[in-house]
Amino acid sequence: MDINAYIESGIIESYVMGVTTPEETAEVRSMAATHPEIASAISAFEVMLEKQLKSNVQAPPQIVRDKIFSEIISPDETGKVVPMESGRGDIWRFMAAASILLFIASALLNVYYYRNYKQMQSSYQQLLADQGVMQAHVDKMQTRMNLLDSSMEMLQDPSMKVVSMKGNDGVATVYWSSKTKDVYLLKNNVPAAPAGKQYQLWAIVNGKPVNAGMIGDCVGLCKMQNIPEAEAFAITLEKEGGSPVPTLSALFVMGKV
Repeated sequence: MDINAYIESGIIESYVMGVTTPEETAEVRSMAATHPEIASAISAFEVMLEKQLKSNVQAPPQIVRDKIFSEIISPDETGKVVPMESGRGDIWRFMAAASILLFIASALLNVYYYRNYKQMQSSYQQLLADQGVMQAHVDKMQTRMNLLDSSMEMLQDPSMKVVSMKGNDGVATVYWSSKTKDVYLLKNNVPAAPAGKQYQLWAIVNGKPVNAGMIGDCVGLCKMQNIPEAEAFAITLEKEGGSPVPTLSALFVMGKV
């Protein structure tokens, strides 16, 4: 448990003011017995509260004091003390008690607003976190849309040759630019490679296979290696990282230009 967060939650003030529930009271006492920081925080608030109470006790107004002394000192017998009427002697206590009650009410309101502030702050931080997640999702989707738009523009280029590669277990398409010699791969229906394996694209040039790149987890068109000329393209399933020569027994799909 974060002891500082527990102390700053307002539970210490509520405990000292006597407004905690029985469960909260038991919890604070248990925490104070095992954590000296909490016990110190309780003592510090008690001392502060006592000082605040003393500093807020104010003498009654002069008019009240004059009224009290006028009742104590008889006009006819100066210096003679006469019995005070019921309640007159409690004015001072009443004023002090009123000051104490006002301070307690103020302290309780402070604790209440502090707790609300902490809750609102926590909610605000959560909203910021949620907003960050949503923004990251939006950025990711925007990136995909940009890639798809770029792919569509590329496919409409008249210099782009389309090579359909088919096999027993899947379908893939190579887009090869006769102008730039760039090669792009679209994984139409290519299952995920097994653990430790990776698909590799090959260009057949003059009857010999030429490595055209490893196939990764790309979105839309996968940019492969530049191929100046080719008679066909093929995909094999190789060990992760690729192979210098294709494994013919692991031929996945193949198509002629």
